[in-house]
Amino acid sequence: AGKKSKVAIVACMRKLLVILNAMIRDKAHFHTQIA
Repeated sequence: AGKKSKVAIVACMRKLLVILNAMIRDKAHFHTQIA
């Protein structure tokens, strides 16, 4: 577990944050994703 793995984890976290932000902005899509 070197720097590369940490960078990969951070990149994944950023992707998730971007996706979550998009879902929150488009609440209709957010609800369809849960259901």
